[in-house]
Amino acid sequence: MFEQVIKHYPDFPKPGIDFIDVIPFLHDKKVFAEAIAELDRLCTAPNLATVEARGFLFASPLLSVSQHVQTLIPIRKQGKLPFAEGDLVCVEIEKEYGHDEVYFRRSDLAACQPTGDVIELTLFDDLLATGGTALGIAQALNREVINGRRVVVKEMVFLVELPALKGRGLLEAVAPVRSLMSLEGVE
Repeated sequence: MFEQVIKHYPDFPKPGIDFIDVIPFLHDKKVFAEAIAELDRLCTAPNLATVEARGFLFASPLLSVSQHVQTLIPIRKQGKLPFAEGDLVCVEIEKEYGHDEVYFRRSDLAACQPTGDVIELTLFDDLLATGGTALGIAQALNREVINGRRVVVKEMVFLVELPALKGRGLLEAVAPVRSLMSLEGVE
C-alpha cells in the first residue's frame, strides 16, 4: 500500500540516481497516520536519532503518538545546530552520490532516557540505499559515553529500503535493520 504513495524522480540530483520522494505521504492525513503507527511498531528504543530533513517529518510525530519514544536526537548538516564548546560531534558519511558530514550534540544525548546503564537509540532515516549515512552515524553514536552510560544503537529503521543497493548487509553488522517498505529493482 505505501509503495503507491512515493514518487520517483530519475536522474536527480545527478544522472544515474533514482530519487525516492516520500513527501507525498504528507498529502494524505490517513496514509501519514498509518505510516507513523507502523513506524511506532518498528522503533522500539525510548530514544530516536534521526537525520534531517525528511527524517524529522516522520520521527517527530512519534513523540506525540508513541508510548515508548521519549526523546528525539536531531542529526543535522553543518551550521544547523548551535553548540557549546565540546558539544558538537562531526560524523563523516559516504552517501550514494558522494561524501558529506553531519553533526549531533552530546547535550541531546544527555537528555535521553537511559535503559539501565546504557542509552538505547533507534536510528531512523527516510531511505536506506547504500547504507553509508546510517553506518557512519551508528558508529559515531556507539562510540559515545554520556554521564557514564554507553550509547547503543539498538536498531536502524527506515521508511524505504532499496535492496538492490545492498545497504542492509552493511548495517546488520552494527544493529538489526527494519524498513516500512522495500522497493525491489530500484537503484
